[in-house]
Amino acid sequence: MIEILLIRHGETDWNAERRLQGHLDIPLNAHGRRQAVALGKALLLEPLDAIIASDLQRARQTAEAIGTPRGMTVSIDPGLRERCYGAFEGLRYDEISSVYPEAYAAWQARDLDARYPRGVHAAETMREFFARAVGAITRLASGGGHRKIAMVTHGGVLECAYRAAQGVGLAHARDFEVRNASINRVRWNGAGMQITSWADVAHLGAHTDHVVLDEIDR
Repeated sequence: MIEILLIRHGETDWNAERRLQGHLDIPLNAHGRRQAVALGKALLLEPLDAIIASDLQRARQTAEAIGTPRGMTVSIDPGLRERCYGAFEGLRYDEISSVYPEAYAAWQARDLDARYPRGVHAAETMREFFARAVGAITRLASGGGHRKIAMVTHGGVLECAYRAAQGVGLAHARDFEVRNASINRVRWNGAGMQITSWADVAHLGAHTDHVVLDEIDR
């Protein structure tokens, strides 16, 4: 049995602006850096065998705030990246519907095989993203001989993990929170995931935010 601490990165300016990030590499803002420091302090005495982060800097910066105070090196795995939204990336949620109305409608309808227009990067379908995200989590949990690991990742990846653990289909509207700098505890038994606690932000105190997912609220 392996305990996984799934952690969403701290806040960025684009989170605060409700601007879609995806694969675009946006750093933490000042508030997000404070959240990351609070997260690192909260986990300082908790035994961790490894800290693994997405290669996007908002996740790396958050992971380093956990690893540096305890003298641990952060490993990087691109499999933990956020979903790629193609041309949606860089736009505010309220802009997407006017710029790409048909693709936006498919997003709203939770079309699992919709591929949005290409932007800086080629978009992933939801089905492709789910397979990649859950595959990365289970691969990393199974491959290191660890008992407790922290994975610092993104809202969409955490959503995929929650759905996989709870057996919630991708077409079902999201009815759970994914918070910046939250600690989400999952157990992996080699065959499946079990959630033990979710969306814990008690460690943030005054730095708690109300931004949820890097995706439309559905």
